[in-house]
Amino acid sequence: MSQKNETIPLLVSLAITAVLVAGGLWWMAQRGIIDIGTLAGSCGNTKERTQALPVQERISAGEQLLITEDATPQKRDATEAIASGNYDAAIKELETSLERNRNDPEALIYLNNARIGEQSAYTIAASVPIGTQVNTANEMLRGVAQAQQEANSTGGVNGVPIRVIIANDNNDPKVAQQVASALVDNEQVLGVVGYFDSNFTRAAGETYQAGQLVAISPTSTSVELSGRGSYPYRTVPNDSFAAISLSRYMFDRLKKQNVAVFFTSDSNYSKSLKNEFTTAVFGGGGQVVAEFDFANPNFNAGRDVQQAITQGAEVLMLAPNSQSLDKALQVVQVNDRRLLLLGGDSIYSPETFQLGGTNAAGMVLAVPWHILGNPESKNPQAATQLGRSDVNWRSALAYDAARVLIAALKQNPTRPGVQQTLSSQLQLFR
Repeated sequence: MSQKNETIPLLVSLAITAVLVAGGLWWMAQRGIIDIGTLAGSCGNTKERTQALPVQERISAGEQLLITEDATPQKRDATEAIASGNYDAAIKELETSLERNRNDPEALIYLNNARIGEQSAYTIAASVPIGTQVNTANEMLRGVAQAQQEANSTGGVNGVPIRVIIANDNNDPKVAQQVASALVDNEQVLGVVGYFDSNFTRAAGETYQAGQLVAISPTSTSVELSGRGSYPYRTVPNDSFAAISLSRYMFDRLKKQNVAVFFTSDSNYSKSLKNEFTTAVFGGGGQVVAEFDFANPNFNAGRDVQQAITQGAEVLMLAPNSQSLDKALQVVQVNDRRLLLLGGDSIYSPETFQLGGTNAAGMVLAVPWHILGNPESKNPQAATQLGRSDVNWRSALAYDAARVLIAALKQNPTRPGVQQTLSSQLQLFR
C-alpha cells in the first residue's frame, strides 16, 4: 500500500515484483500472512454450500455472517445484535471477537458499521469470492477494512462515515451478475470494490456499466478488460506488465531463451498473460517451444513436462487461473526442479507453499506489489499493526481501490459524481 500524497490516491502499483516462492512463502507463513489451517475452507464443500444461496443471503452490512470459518461466538452474537438494531451490544461483542482474532476483516468492517448505527453514511460495497476462495476473500477485505477504518477514524468523508457492504460473489459469473444487479438496485451503494477474477469482472462489468455504478477491481489483470466502458476500473496493472517483467527476467537474469507455457484456455486472465508473455518472448528473440492447456481434458502433468523437455524448453512459465492452480502445482511437483520456473500472480497463494514444497524453491512470480518493495512505507506498517499480520498484493490493491472510492466521494458523493471524478482526474488502467 504505497503512501498517498494526492487528493485521489494513485491507482496503480507500476512495479512488478519478482518473488522467490519457497523461501518467501516460508517467511510469510512465519509472519502470519499464510494460515495453512484455513486452506480447507477455500474450496470443496464451501462452494457446494453457497452455490444455491439467494442473492439476499450473499450480501451483508453486519446483519448476517458471510464468513463462517473460524467465526468466534462473539462475532455470531454480534450479527444477531445488528440484525435486531442493538448496535451497542454488537460493538461490545465485535471488540471482544477482534481481541481474539485481530486478523478478521469481516469483523472489523461490521464493527465500523455498528459504530455508525442508524447515522447517515456513504456506502460502498466489496464483492469477494467467499464461497469458493475464503483466503482470497479475506485478503481483499483486509484492504477494504483498513481503508474504512482509516477514513472513519479521521472524520469520514466531510464528516460522514463510510459504511461497507460485503457481498459473496462465489467467484462465479452468474452469481457475480446477480450480486452486481442487487448492488446496482441498492441506491445507497455509491461504488464497489470487486471482482477477483477477470472472467467475472467482465461479466459483472456490463451490469455496472448499464447501472452507472463504478466498480474497481483490485485483482483483474486481463488486457481484454481495457476500454470496456466508463464505469469498470481497476487498480492493478494489466498482464502486459507482468509478461514483460517475466520475459526480461528470463533473458537477463536466467540467461535462457526457450520456454514452454502452461495456461488455461477458458480463463481470460490466463489467456491474457499467456498471450502477452508469448509476444514479449518472441519480441526479445526467444522461443515458446510448446504450449499446454490446463483445461484440456487429457492434460497430464508428467507427460507434458517431459514433452516440454524433449522440445528444448529451458524454462516453464505457469499461468493458471485460481481454478487450475492444483494442476499447475502438479507441474511443479513432476518437474522436480529440472527446469526453471516462472509464474503469474495467481500462484502467489498458500497452496503453493503447502503443496509445492521444495520443488517450488526458486520459482519466480510476477506480482504487482510486495511488502518488501518499500518496507518503510507507512500504510503496510499500519495494516500490520491493525491485523497483526503482513499484507499481500491483493490486500494492498483492494486498499487502493477503496481509497480511490473514498477520495472520489469527497469530491462528489453521488454515483455520477464518483464516475466523473475518476474519469476527469485520474489516468486509470481499464
